[in-house]
Formats: sequence, C-alpha cells, structure tokens
Amino acid sequence: MAGSGGSRTIHRVGSVGSTQDIAHELARDGAAHGTTVIAERQEAGRGTRGRGWSSGLGGLWLSMVLRPTTPLAIEGLSIRIGLAVAAALDSVLPIGASVQLKWPNDLFGQNRKLGGVLCEARWIGERLGWVVAGVGINVANGIGPDLALGAVRLVDLGGPANPEGLERLVGDVVDEASALGGMLSDHELKAFARRDWLLGRRILGPVSGIAAGLQADGRLLVRQPDGTSQAVFGPVVVGDLAQPRPSH
Repeated sequence: MAGSGGSRTIHRVGSVGSTQDIAHELARDGAAHGTTVIAERQEAGRGTRGRGWSSGLGGLWLSMVLRPTTPLAIEGLSIRIGLAVAAALDSVLPIGASVQLKWPNDLFGQNRKLGGVLCEARWIGERLGWVVAGVGINVANGIGPDLALGAVRLVDLGGPANPEGLERLVGDVVDEASALGGMLSDHELKAFARRDWLLGRRILGPVSGIAAGLQADGRLLVRQPDGTSQAVFGPVVVGDLAQPRPSH
C-alpha cells in the first residue's frame, strides 16, 4: 500500500524479507528521492556485511531511497544518518537519557543495541544510481532470550511504544542528513565523539590499539602504543574499556 508522508511516498507492507530489497526494486523502477518502505516485520532483515537483524512486530523498520545530488562517501553518509537519528531519538526520551553510537552503524542505549543504520549504494556503470538508507529501531517489539542481554528497546529507556509515531521524525532526519555531502565536518566529528560508544575501548583486530574517534572520511582511528593512529574500515573486534571516558 502506497501513501504520502509529506512530500515523500510511503509504501507500507506487512511481513517482508527486507525493506532494503523492496526499496532497491522501487529505485530501479525510477522511484523518486525520499520514497520510503515501512514494514510491520522483516523475516530477513540485515545489518552490515550480511549480518541478520531480528525485526519483529512493534519495531520501526524503514528504508528510504536517496538520490544524492552532491558527492558523498557512503561511510560518511551512514555516520551522518546515525547522528541524526540518535538526536531525534534523544528528543523522545526522558531528560538525561541519550543514544550512543557504536561505529560504524549501531545505535546503543544503556550499553545495548537499540538499532542500526545500513546504507547500500547501487551504481550504473561508474555513476552512482541511488542509495538506500535503512533504519531499524527496537521500539516495543519482542526480544528473544538469545538477544536479551545485548539488545534494548526504546520503551525500555522510557521512550514511546508506538513505532508509527516515530515514522515522520525519523524519515525527516534521514532525508535531511542525505543532503549533506563531502567529508565529515569538525562539528560532526565532535558530535560523534559525544556519543562514541567505542571511544577508549580496546580494539583487538584487525589492528590492536585503543579506539580514538573518527577520521573525516568516516574511518575509525585506532591509537597504537607508540602514539600514532591507524585508520581502519571494516569489522573490528572489541575488548574492554581501556581508559576513563573523557568529559565533553
């Protein structure tokens, strides 16, 4: 079923494999920037690098077609959308509650996974055809016992229990974030640092060291024992918190 969300076309679906796949199909058929797919549940939701994502009834499972008009790095876009969504969720949480970001694309609350962002680009030859930005948020959906220790819901943090009430808010900030291109600004890097769940934690692989923030291109900086930093992009193996978090 298709409807209108302000200037955006919204396709509402019931139980699907992945909203990402439907959004890519719509984009391939010419869907305009901002076209959004929202599912009641996903049977094959996915995160980065093909990881599965549990997406039951009661959560917000949204994918938006983006047709950027400015040069962009997908890594930077994912960070920007994560920052925007985190700030939006803060606005519906009790005073003092805050959403953290675990590089590269996870939303965290109380040290557990609250949601995630997944940006996937499709190319036509050497030209960027479109990007689909997916946002998944645990709102009031059930969380199985196998995930209970590592996952949290918005309602558990004192937030709203109705995912439909978040659709416009989240859709708007994803759209706004997609309008920004180029490298991450100093302001964005500082904003990320305030939410950086990895900051100060030991990184055990692919290189060893201490997580020390981001580069402007969205890569993670890992501080080495000699004081130099190495930028990495890709999955990292995380250890414990190696040092007190700096105050901001």
